[in-house]
Amino acid sequence: MVREAYAQRPESTRPALLQAVIDAMRIPDLRFRILFTLAMLVIFRFAAHVPVPGVDRDALAAAFDANPLLGFLDLFSGGALRNLSVAALGVYPYITASIIMQILTAVIPALKELSREGEFGRQKINQYTHWLTVPIALFQGYGQLTFLQGGLGSAQGGAIQGIGLGGDTLLPTIAIMFSFVAGTMFLVWLGELITEKGIGNGLSIIIFGGIVATLPQILGQGLLVRDQFFGLILLGVIGLAIVYLIVFFNEAQRRVPVQYGRSVFRGGRMYRQAGATHIPLRVNSAGMIPLIFAFSILILPPTVAQYFIDPGSTSLFTRIASAIATTLSPTAVTYWVLVFLLVVVFAFFYTLVVFNQQNLAENLQKNGGFVPGIRPGRPTHEYLFNVLLRITWGGALFLGFVAVIPYLAGQVTNLQAATSILSSTSLLIMVGVALDTLRQLEAQLLMRNYEGFLR
Repeated sequence: MVREAYAQRPESTRPALLQAVIDAMRIPDLRFRILFTLAMLVIFRFAAHVPVPGVDRDALAAAFDANPLLGFLDLFSGGALRNLSVAALGVYPYITASIIMQILTAVIPALKELSREGEFGRQKINQYTHWLTVPIALFQGYGQLTFLQGGLGSAQGGAIQGIGLGGDTLLPTIAIMFSFVAGTMFLVWLGELITEKGIGNGLSIIIFGGIVATLPQILGQGLLVRDQFFGLILLGVIGLAIVYLIVFFNEAQRRVPVQYGRSVFRGGRMYRQAGATHIPLRVNSAGMIPLIFAFSILILPPTVAQYFIDPGSTSLFTRIASAIATTLSPTAVTYWVLVFLLVVVFAFFYTLVVFNQQNLAENLQKNGGFVPGIRPGRPTHEYLFNVLLRITWGGALFLGFVAVIPYLAGQVTNLQAATSILSSTSLLIMVGVALDTLRQLEAQLLMRNYEGFLR
């Protein structure tokens, strides 16, 4: 009866978000897009539990329990790495290929010209990105295999039998690697289907779905910790504060005023009309890319060092490898200091690369626009560059702080699970994807004269 009474309430008294959901489900084509997206996510979760051939699941579980680095990596695969499924690599090889193509487009003149050819240029660059994804997935897949087999010791390395590039191990290795590549390209295809027929942001939603799928397990592990009730409450408060900061900085922008002058032919005479708008320069225009760069770079040295650690040896080489593995472990202070510094550096690097690709000053001049008080052309470019440089300091320091907050929260709350629960990259992805998805649904609703999700 309570449900019926609530359903009969006037629409104006219902919560805005709930009313927007009801409005979205009333529209046939929008309802189809939402249900289609959910169906693709269900298929993705099924794929995340299809293991590659030749895996001893008990030994694999023991390897994850013994090495916190694997659990850190598993968070971004949505649990697929723990199962060593065909989707263990996720869509990250494609994201890596996209980042590489963005950087190459900025430095290679032929690609820069291709990017300016409209839809045809974008399709060609997208095709090159797909081609580049395959070798990256092969390399990354083989690296994960060798790490799981040889980098964790013989007992734990037995999770995968017969990994190598010669003799009887060649065919099993090739089978597993191609399974990884096929799984990655399948997820990329699902993401593109969501973008085309669903609610958009397909690849981001795939990543979002994988991260959200691991949250119940992570939260369950945190709740099982005894005598840490106050720490869990404090951790929850810190998590809410971080989410608020992420939303605040993701939406923060500096609006540079722009005026346009255009000529209109009316009544046999030419008139000059003026219009005003603005260029939104985002404080955090780099998004989560600096964190991905920083974590990827810092994970590589200890991963490689694991191969050269011999417990029975006291050689200088073994001691150096052990020192690298210890110093750059996710539990070491030096690791998080380097994370902060690298995130700040990459935030500036990626922001300036994207800014140079946009050619804002040139496009303004071509369309008759100008910043009041600034001459068109080179002076406008320098002015926008200086403004972006100043506001990026705020975004870069914010990203650096968000990157190290899991470690700081673990020290404050004395909970070892804080690093997993408050994973900075995961929070940025989840909040960013949620905001972008709500904006897309908002636009769809406003086109049909409905009130949207965001106010």
